[in-house]
Amino acid sequence: MIESKTKNTSFIKSEAKRLGFISCGISKAGFLEEEAPRLENWLKQNHHGEMSYMENHFDKRLDPTLLLEDSKSVISLLLNYFPHEQQNPDSYKISKYAYGQDYHYVIKEKLKELLYSIQENIGDVSGRAFVDSAPVLDKAWAAKSGLGWIGKNANLLSKQVGSFFFIAELIVDLDLEYDNPTTDHCGSCTKCIDACPTQAIVSPYVVDGSKCISYFTIELKENIPQEVKGQFDDWMFGCDVCQDVCPWNRFSKPHNEPLLQPNENLLKYSKKDWEEITEETFRAVFKNSAVKRTKFAGLQRNINFLK
Repeated sequence: MIESKTKNTSFIKSEAKRLGFISCGISKAGFLEEEAPRLENWLKQNHHGEMSYMENHFDKRLDPTLLLEDSKSVISLLLNYFPHEQQNPDSYKISKYAYGQDYHYVIKEKLKELLYSIQENIGDVSGRAFVDSAPVLDKAWAAKSGLGWIGKNANLLSKQVGSFFFIAELIVDLDLEYDNPTTDHCGSCTKCIDACPTQAIVSPYVVDGSKCISYFTIELKENIPQEVKGQFDDWMFGCDVCQDVCPWNRFSKPHNEPLLQPNENLLKYSKKDWEEITEETFRAVFKNSAVKRTKFAGLQRNINFLK
């Protein structure tokens, strides 16, 4: 049994690598005891703002066995999205994760292939794939699986690759060998806290989501409050400030995923180009992109707010 567990674990990790994931870690599925009070407190403080979906499925967020019957293991995977080239520095900015095609679809396909491969080579295994759109605490599972530690900006950080990556999970009813968590390497550094334009990192390791530029430019559906005008540092969709200043991101290397390559207009557009963008151009530049979440009207609202 031990031998097959070792063999299966090693097969899954090599398949993950073949599919382009930069890291793969595995944890025993079960209740996230440490996360329960943390999540409860975060919601009580109203740090989720109008993201009411964060209140849903509280129990499922903390226990993957409620998402897949008889689940035994949580396979956590990281996919690099650090780009080869970045936007015109004098333009309005888009978070780097949204440069290419919508990551939900890109990763879901890879996870389907990984599960199929597991079923083909290991046998009758049930599994469910999750990419940031279901009640799963991605960062907590990735940290538990030794893929990094949760930094002071509440992002998962890795000594090897920084933090410009997507996190995804495959929950399976298969016993595997489990990885151990790593240690925290933030030390006394407070660069992310000091650099946050809207002071959304309210204390080390705690982000008030309702103060974050990503929240204002993506999640908030009504008008952006006037009291934060002038604080957005030209971000029109998302924000990368706390990642850009993180010393561990000096180890970020460009990804090799063709589907995450940006439309060339996105990189070269000036502020004037963005201010004059038509709905037709918006559709062409952001075809199959995560930016479509904010819709043309939402992007226009954000640009007008920055002017």
